[in-house]
Amino acid sequence: MEQCPSGIEPIGVVLAAPRSGPGRVVFDLPVLLPDEHYIPLELVRNRNQRLRTARNTYRG
Repeated sequence: MEQCPSGIEPIGVVLAAPRSGPGRVVFDLPVLLPDEHYIPLELVRNRNQRLRTARNTYRG
């Protein structure tokens, strides 16, 4: 995302089977191949926020 010169916000990521190569950031709804999965950016962001909150509240 930091290397995107246009500053357009991505909508998600596409992950493929491990042998198919790396995933990719997408800016439009993708057409998926049979071994690919689309993950909306909201799910990625929400997960990161939950992890930060859990780490900050743990007082072990």
